[in-house]
Amino acid sequence: MSAEVVQLPRGKRPTLDPMLSLTAPGMNSVNTVILERMQSEIPLIPRLAGHLISGGGKRLRPMLTLAGAELVGYQGDRHHKLAAAVEFIHTATLLHDDVVDGSELRRGKAAANIIFGNPATVLVGDFLFSRAFELMTEDGSLKVLKILSHASAVIAEGEVSQLTAQRQIKTSEEQYLHIIGAKTAALFAAASQISAVVAECSEEQERALEDYGRNLGVAFQLVDDAIDYESDAAEMGKDQGDDFREGKMTLPVILAFARGDEEERKFWKAAVGGHRTSDEDLAHAIELIERHNALDDTRERAKHFAQRAIDAISIFPDSKARAAMAEAAQFAVARGY
Repeated sequence: MSAEVVQLPRGKRPTLDPMLSLTAPGMNSVNTVILERMQSEIPLIPRLAGHLISGGGKRLRPMLTLAGAELVGYQGDRHHKLAAAVEFIHTATLLHDDVVDGSELRRGKAAANIIFGNPATVLVGDFLFSRAFELMTEDGSLKVLKILSHASAVIAEGEVSQLTAQRQIKTSEEQYLHIIGAKTAALFAAASQISAVVAECSEEQERALEDYGRNLGVAFQLVDDAIDYESDAAEMGKDQGDDFREGKMTLPVILAFARGDEEERKFWKAAVGGHRTSDEDLAHAIELIERHNALDDTRERAKHFAQRAIDAISIFPDSKARAAMAEAAQFAVARGY
């Protein structure tokens, strides 16, 4: 089967509305599973888990599982529990991330670790991982289990890689893309791929959905990293400059450092090393990033990966599902939060 190249449509601002509409019936079932499986006889567990799960996230990852199932015409309901497992894996990683990063905000609210403490946050993250694996084993597919368990391991590897690259000014763009491919794109890819597995699709279709999710995930994270230097806390749900103060080598910093003169590089070395972290230093960092078009170029790279995601699903016939998934890729690039 040959694939046509699907161009990003121009004109209206892309939204997630088509994806939300497409997956709404299925998401009702997924949300029911999530609410049931986050319960425990230990009251702190549903309280803490619910603080994040009900905190207004887009739930894009489980939506990818549902949208993929629509794309391939799957008629069963196995994907509902698996989409819930995907969301539990994602939520568990967020809880752990906030402890590692010492985050104070998540989705515009106080992060769970600030309210409940680090030990409880880590342990509830572990609980949600366990619930995810229960849902996978209930499905009964060894292939699905392999895909999602492998993705979980890759995510952890990506987080460790990011931790070791923290405050390392010589981190390259290649290393950065490898990190975000693991810590973010792996779950996007797995969430998309499993819909083809439960539908018993061909290897070509399965690979197409995996490629769609992986490229979408990279685009999504690239934009996330740009947003840290261009939005405020009210808009993006976290403090502006969190990545800067934590010494994270994201693409805007990598590009600005590479393009800067000797004095600018001296500033970046001090900032990434944790010695220039004031509000004035952040303002100067943003000025340098803008001076060297690092935000525009980061978003341009995101557009490239979004287009690759759209092209990956061009092997499927034109449909409401394919159009919604294509617009979701556009939205990932155009969003400001």
